[in-house]
Formats: sequence, structure tokens, C-alpha cells
Amino acid sequence: MKTIVAAVDFSDSTPVVIDAAVGIAGAYGAQLHVIHVLEPEPAYTAYGFTPDEFPAMHLFQEEARKRAAKRLEELASPLSDVTVKLIEGSPLQGVLDYVKGSGADLVILGTHGHGMVASLLLGSVAEGMVRKAVVPTMIIPVPEKE
Repeated sequence: MKTIVAAVDFSDSTPVVIDAAVGIAGAYGAQLHVIHVLEPEPAYTAYGFTPDEFPAMHLFQEEARKRAAKRLEELASPLSDVTVKLIEGSPLQGVLDYVKGSGADLVILGTHGHGMVASLLLGSVAEGMVRKAVVPTMIIPVPEKE
């Protein structure tokens, strides 16, 4: 095992995913990649606007991009020999594309256990990875808060 990708969403699952990924990467001497996929800027036409008519949407996306990049760097700063990457696009497709492009041997991500109804309505990156992954995928469950 040479390359491990840890996909994080900055939720409560992130520290658990990072801990697992660091431990496994260390045990195998693998290169660790920590990635975050930022949802793309919404299509203005879906709201009946052009970018010039609704500049706040672009400003919001730019701020989200800056915050995500900063959080990735903060996650990586205490780690040694880690690659970080901020990707824009569909979360599932972004992870799948990065895994393929990086030659990853393992993907690690967390799940929130939102339940069947939420998964049916919202979809789930973890579920999608289990269905579509081309490399082994480890899903780290995050215990519910009491």
C-alpha cells in the first residue's frame, strides 16, 4: 500500500477519519493525501440570475473556498509528509476522480449515520463510494453524541 486518500468534510467525523488515516498510513509507510470537495458554485440560471445580477453568490463561494483551504492546511500542519487538495465539484465524483488520478490504494472517509430517509433524500458520499469505488474503501462510523 503506497497511497491513502482521506476525504474529509470538516464535520465531527473529520478528526476520527484523520486519526485512522494517519495510523494506517504510518503502519504501511504510505503517502497520505487529505482532500476536501467543495460543492460547485450554483448555476445562476437556476435562480433566474446572471452572475452580474447576483454577485453575492460568487462572493460566498470565494469565501467558502478560502475557508476550506485554510481548514485543510490547519489539518495538515501537525502531520508529516501529507498532501492536501481542495477540489471543487460533486463530492462523490470529486473523490472518485481524485482517487483514480492519485493511484490511491485505499480511501478512508467518515459517515454520519443520518438514517435511511436522509440517505434516500440527500444521498451519501459514503454510500456512493461503497457502490462505485474502484479501490478498497474504509468507512469510519462516527458515534452519535449523547
